[in-house]
Amino acid sequence: MLFNSYAFILLFLPVVLAGYFRLGRRSNLAPVVWLALASITFYAIGSWQFVGLLLLSIAFNYGVGHLLIVAELTRPQRKAALALGLVGDLLVLGIFKYAGFVAENINALLGTHVAVHILLPVGISFYTFTQIAFLVDAYRGQVAAYALPHYALFVTYFPHLIAGPILHHKDMIPQFEHEETKRPDGHLMLCGIIIFAIGLFKKTCLADGIQPLVALAFEARSPSFDQAWLGALAYTFQLYFDFSGYSDMAIGISLLFGIFLPVNFNSPYRATSIVEFWRRWHMTLSQFLRDYLYIPLGGNRRGRVLRYVNLMITMLLGGLWHGAAWTFVIWGALHGAYLCINHAFNALVPNGPPLMARPARIAGAVLTFLAVVVAWVFFRAASVEWALRVLRAMADPANLVLGREEIAALVQVAIYAALVWLAPNTQGLMGYDHGNRAVGEALRAGRTRPLVLYAASLLLAFGVLGIQSHSEFIYFRF
Repeated sequence: MLFNSYAFILLFLPVVLAGYFRLGRRSNLAPVVWLALASITFYAIGSWQFVGLLLLSIAFNYGVGHLLIVAELTRPQRKAALALGLVGDLLVLGIFKYAGFVAENINALLGTHVAVHILLPVGISFYTFTQIAFLVDAYRGQVAAYALPHYALFVTYFPHLIAGPILHHKDMIPQFEHEETKRPDGHLMLCGIIIFAIGLFKKTCLADGIQPLVALAFEARSPSFDQAWLGALAYTFQLYFDFSGYSDMAIGISLLFGIFLPVNFNSPYRATSIVEFWRRWHMTLSQFLRDYLYIPLGGNRRGRVLRYVNLMITMLLGGLWHGAAWTFVIWGALHGAYLCINHAFNALVPNGPPLMARPARIAGAVLTFLAVVVAWVFFRAASVEWALRVLRAMADPANLVLGREEIAALVQVAIYAALVWLAPNTQGLMGYDHGNRAVGEALRAGRTRPLVLYAASLLLAFGVLGIQSHSEFIYFRF
């Protein structure tokens, strides 16, 4: 089921909300069970054939986690239990997500014709990483003994289940346990509706609105210089508003239940370096890769060379997490190389005079954005060959068309660029911060109520009217 669908907005969400708060009058546990069942139903509507796999994954990881948390195991036994959990999770993820990719490459190397066609379960990357973090923290002694219904809701919670954010148990399960989240909070619900409206507008009007221009670069056999750049920039902004819209909608939906999700997107194209970009883009994935891969590999504790090696390994695996294709591997390798260059530059080049600070930030922002656009070409392209074709066109200014269609596309891209760099982001506008229940204080005080409410009403109206019959979020594929 899609957040940007009439069935979700007009039927599923109101029914789940009503049941949640009605049950909350009588019990602290019943609403948790209701929301977990609703989340499984939400998943089943679009991926019924994989509900069994999701439930099996929950049972397996809860069982292993229970051993690590409650059972009095020796250190070797704890390591064995953790290894069992990690191998089990990664084996399932590997079979469903990478078996076809491995078979294709073996066929290419050996000239064989082994065909592997396995349907990818929606959201498997997100709920697998969520549970891996839980197991590792349980092994480290950082997890309390959670009840099964709360753990099941933590994994299946429908605002995050399909496309993130990657949740952390310590941020979410205590919220599910609190009685105050079972009673409706009118202010939080109003803030949730406003944030949802902003996200819906971003998705249905902005992301879907610029999507046709992407074909200029990625569906043309031989795009011109301007077509390649316009198509690449169109995809850059489509992905931005698609993912930003999903992140806003997830936060807004969760606020209706009085539950705060972590911020996952913070104006990443305003970053002045690649390091800063990864602190702003898919923030929960960045944190997961840092805490559960980069730091365990050694991080920056073993010298500069090994630091760069660890960065490259982390980003290569981060690329593979997004998809089983060489284009994603190259995308991850590019960002790994970018990060290595960024860290090397910071280590080797001294800070300039204060007078040059602002020009340096502007230059850094431009360079970072261009590097990200180049990497997005591999992320979007159907093959490495197609990506190289687009990049060759982007590097050939002599091949220029700039007809009426291209000029119209240029105007649209310029408008989107202005929105990205000049408009306030949602959390800044609403004062949203994960765990801070003072969200929307200006709205509560009445200082911005009329303007915000009118604007949100317009955005919601445009967003609902812009709903298309089947417009998935881009991150559904991962």
